[in-house]
Amino acid sequence: METLIQLPEDETPSTISEILASLRKEHLEPRHESKAWGDWIYLESYSTVISIESNRGLSSSATIEHGEGEEEGEPAASIFRAFGRLNWVGMDDDGEYPLA
Repeated sequence: METLIQLPEDETPSTISEILASLRKEHLEPRHESKAWGDWIYLESYSTVISIESNRGLSSSATIEHGEGEEEGEPAASIFRAFGRLNWVGMDDDGEYPLA
């Protein structure tokens, strides 16, 4: 399962450092890797990963790729709180919804 998240257009993009710090505040241990095909945030002890669009270290869009059995509860709830703290929102067929 995937969850699309993004910043509303009127918000300033988040830095990768801000995102990592917010995830750490939720007691997650993120690791950022920049690959030729995109940026990824891996979480220690979880199979859930975050594919994050980054342009010069700034981001306003990401996809949470939930690990098997990790769609609800942890780490999803902590990820949503971390991104919600930075004013990000979830996106689905009905539009935007708050993460926090």
